Amino acid sequence: MLVVGGGFGGVKAALELSKHHNIDTTLLSDETNFSYHPTLFHTATGGSAAQSSIPLQDIFEGKSVVLVKGRAVSVDRKKQAVITEDGQSYPYDKLIISLGSVTNYFGIKGLAEYSYGTKSLREVQALKAHLHQQLIDEKRPDLNYVIVGGGPTGIELAGAMPAYLKKIMKAHHVRHRTVHVDLVEAAPRLMPRMPESMSYAIARRLRRLGVRLYLGKAVQGETADALMVGGKPIQSHTVIWTAGMTNHPFLKDNNFTLNPHGKVVVDKYLQAEKNIYVIADNADTPYSGMAQTALHDAKFVAGNIARHAAGEAQEVYQPKKPIYVTPAGPRWAAVLWGPVKLYGWIGYMLRSFADLAGYHDLEPWWRAGKQWITEFDEEESCAICAKANLD
Repeated sequence: MLVVGGGFGGVKAALELSKHHNIDTTLLSDETNFSYHPTLFHTATGGSAAQSSIPLQDIFEGKSVVLVKGRAVSVDRKKQAVITEDGQSYPYDKLIISLGSVTNYFGIKGLAEYSYGTKSLREVQALKAHLHQQLIDEKRPDLNYVIVGGGPTGIELAGAMPAYLKKIMKAHHVRHRTVHVDLVEAAPRLMPRMPESMSYAIARRLRRLGVRLYLGKAVQGETADALMVGGKPIQSHTVIWTAGMTNHPFLKDNNFTLNPHGKVVVDKYLQAEKNIYVIADNADTPYSGMAQTALHDAKFVAGNIARHAAGEAQEVYQPKKPIYVTPAGPRWAAVLWGPVKLYGWIGYMLRSFADLAGYHDLEPWWRAGKQWITEFDEEESCAICAKANLD
């Protein structure tokens, strides 16, 4: 068994397969650490990096899984092998692909060059370093911190940013001045795929935190000094792009059958082709793109592979609707659980316990608990802020 991808889907699939000693499993990933994406916004705004990153070696300690670091570039279907960037070949009898998504700038000029991202630990650490270095170099903050994208990631970051900016300005002894956190969304409302009442509740919450909303406004371009929105410039050196994702190019480059949105067409067993399964963000399924879906897909496919190895009949895939939990500022989150909507502190508590459960999907309870406790840790690479935290 070969699993390609070290995100939620790939890691969970390998863990499930490792329970079956008659199945030899190899996990191929271009990273040595697993990124826990739901907490990256918190790491970007003063939280611990340990909250968002877990070494793959720790996850698979004592498990019968071979870890290989490498970037998959092609599939040799005749030889049943995946070829990596350095020319290595990894054979498979069955292959699970779970490579996640990549940033999509929609061809908008300047975004790739000037904007910051939040998709990986490296990206959020670069953003955090920029926020601090700007205060060190210029002795003043940006007048406008602009977040593009009114989905969960943009909302989470916009909710956390005002308090974090005030905190680091104080630590750097920067004279108080009014700064703006702006959230730009091309659709007429936030979270356009969610019920309108949820969108409006989140919008009210963000406005109370001082976030300015630019709704129904499209981004036309970015320069080193400004973001062009709705035909007008917003002066800023800190633009954070959370608005666009697209399927991993590996799937298109290797001629998988794609739907109009670029997702891989799969059958009722999540097979794209004979002996090749495509899951999570990469697959054309109803709730593709959610971590909960990636975990669900991984367990399903691993279970079917184990059943096939045991000579049992395979089950048919049944999508599972996720629970949507979106934090917006300290101790507040919006929850959509089937028909039930919850807001405020109870939503925040549900999100916190959901993270504990999320860690436990990948680690035993004792280690998941230690990981979860890092939610309350602060971490700054900036020496000035680190000293202020100790004082």
